[in-house]
Amino acid sequence: MLYKPGQAEPKRISNVEFMLLQIICQAGQISGYKINKVVEERQYRIWAGIGTTSIYTGLEKLRKKRLVTSCLDVAKRGKGPLPTKFWLTKRGQAALKKEIEHALSSTRERDLRFDLALAAIPLLSRRETASALRRRKRFLCGVAEHVNARFETLGGEALPLNIKALFKHSMHLIKHELDFVDILVVELQNTRNRKESRAWTYANHGTPNRKR
Repeated sequence: MLYKPGQAEPKRISNVEFMLLQIICQAGQISGYKINKVVEERQYRIWAGIGTTSIYTGLEKLRKKRLVTSCLDVAKRGKGPLPTKFWLTKRGQAALKKEIEHALSSTRERDLRFDLALAAIPLLSRRETASALRRRKRFLCGVAEHVNARFETLGGEALPLNIKALFKHSMHLIKHELDFVDILVVELQNTRNRKESRAWTYANHGTPNRKR
């Protein structure tokens, strides 16, 4: 997908729904309570901008879109109400894969959705991940060309400092994002060459603890 100024593909699901699909897919079946625990453990609210009241709203939206289904866990023992367990439908599995590939390949340099896609890399094959990252390079190169052309059209170095700084900041971030993609592709290649069999998991690797 190449960048076209003024045209942005609408998000099919929100960032919260994207995150929920990932968590449910990795768990197989999981309750809303345990999803909240995972969100806390992985600190999604810090680095992915996930709100405190959005989990159950997101689950309901996914259910209405038929991306997840649910039932009461009648096997539960002890006091308290029966928990509702959620799992992905085939439609949900297809939607998740599509969203991961799209977010890896076609999000801007400051989009939190790209970070959510990075967290979901284990759900794609190495070939699919590498292909999405190559598309990302083409996409960002197109963005850089558009930003630079606009900068020059408006006056380039003759622009007021504040306007010039906005353009240069964007171009600087895109350059570093392209460098990052190159590094990630090399890491992916090295991982394949080492023939590592153990899957990447949140248990083996920490999550980013930062804000953008």
